[in-house]
Amino acid sequence: MSEETSIRAGRRLPDGFIIGTGTSAHQIEGAWNVDGKGESIWDRIVHDRPEKVADGTNADVACDSYHFYKQDVKIIKELGFDFYRFSISWSRVLPTGEAHIVNDLGVEYYNNLIDELLENNIQPMVTMYHWDLPQRLQDLGGWLNPMMADYFRDYARLLFDLFGKRVKWWNTINEPAMVAVGYGNASMAPCINLFGYGEYLAAHHLLIAHAKAYRVYDQEFRATQQGRVTIALDTMYHFPKTDSKEDLEAAERAMQFQLGWFADPIYGSHGDYPPAMREYIDRASKKEGRVKSVLPTFTPEEVKLIKGSCDFFGFQHYTSCQVSDDPEGNFQPWYTHKYMNISYSDCKSGKRSHIAWLNVVPEGFRNSLKWIKDRYGNPEVIVTECGYGDWKEYDGLEDDDRIHYYQTYLEEMMKAIVEDGCQIRGFAAWSLLDNYEWFEGLRSTFGIVHVDYSSPERKRTPKKSAKFFQSLIARRTL
Repeated sequence: MSEETSIRAGRRLPDGFIIGTGTSAHQIEGAWNVDGKGESIWDRIVHDRPEKVADGTNADVACDSYHFYKQDVKIIKELGFDFYRFSISWSRVLPTGEAHIVNDLGVEYYNNLIDELLENNIQPMVTMYHWDLPQRLQDLGGWLNPMMADYFRDYARLLFDLFGKRVKWWNTINEPAMVAVGYGNASMAPCINLFGYGEYLAAHHLLIAHAKAYRVYDQEFRATQQGRVTIALDTMYHFPKTDSKEDLEAAERAMQFQLGWFADPIYGSHGDYPPAMREYIDRASKKEGRVKSVLPTFTPEEVKLIKGSCDFFGFQHYTSCQVSDDPEGNFQPWYTHKYMNISYSDCKSGKRSHIAWLNVVPEGFRNSLKWIKDRYGNPEVIVTECGYGDWKEYDGLEDDDRIHYYQTYLEEMMKAIVEDGCQIRGFAAWSLLDNYEWFEGLRSTFGIVHVDYSSPERKRTPKKSAKFFQSLIARRTL
């Protein structure tokens, strides 16, 4: 097959397409109370409430990348990745969360990591906030406190000042919908059970925080640093259970509630939450006898601040689910006011992970990318997370199921590029390492590199899927 034919067939990656891999600070760094690092909400909750973690473990050491980051960079280089997406621990740099108390040893760690990456021709892509809020700021109310937007702005300014001459790719907040859910139910830290209104208030402040960080970059750093800033948004694709009008509308409503929740105010033309959210939440609030809707309203100044506050669309996707309309609006803990039923087990799927929510549905990836194109005017997209996990007893070095996942999902991504005209410029595999998977602990594994948690040095061994990416990057062809 010639190169031209390969491109037309959707097999060869477009020129300039970048491939990377990613991790997050809490999941890999360890050294949770070392060298001046402050306590985060995840440190607090896994120590105070260890019963919430499926296997009773914590991330005190994790992959110990705080001490073994050079090994990580060596593996990234050997596999040929163009970029490495990692997060900065807010409380490692600012132990109290406030910008006037800087931990020099924490700054030194990230300086060393960034320098090591650049010396090995790997571009750093930095996430400012990947869920690990400093506990001192949570004591002030966390993301329920409107002042959090200013604390985050000051933190972002410090990061731009410290690292921006070398870092050209920035994600402000990772999966803000998941952060917000931590204020609506007990499924994510800080496990504040204010279901039905806490998540909406937290989300509102997260959007304002992101936008303030973006505007700081625009006003103070962009002219000299010439980097790019986004927020990393996620969604499942929601397939309708039937072709009925009600289920089709429920599936579209689900996309608006999950991805549109944060994308509409930033990328949309109307500068507000999605119409489905406004309609259903306002109506439910009235039905509940509330004086005003639990979905906040943006001021004209906030609309101007938030609208357009991204340089590209950071998108994260793992799986899909099936949706049916529920006119009664029965309680589902992850789906406030949506009036729908969500099912993972009934979703069309070939291979399945043993993780209950993770169906292998590659066409859902393409559909999600096309949904972004159609709704937001075909923005430039970088897939900042996508990956396959399983329980560790079913995973191993010969991880053919993971390879199948990546092969089929990348094929659907190429269809989105070639056939649908989506502007997708990059892809990051999640994750580099078998790391600490939040309340699943060490029970589930998403890495393309195995980590031996019984060894003091946390020995790393590339899996077969790592070789898959090494070959893909070398050939640039699926």
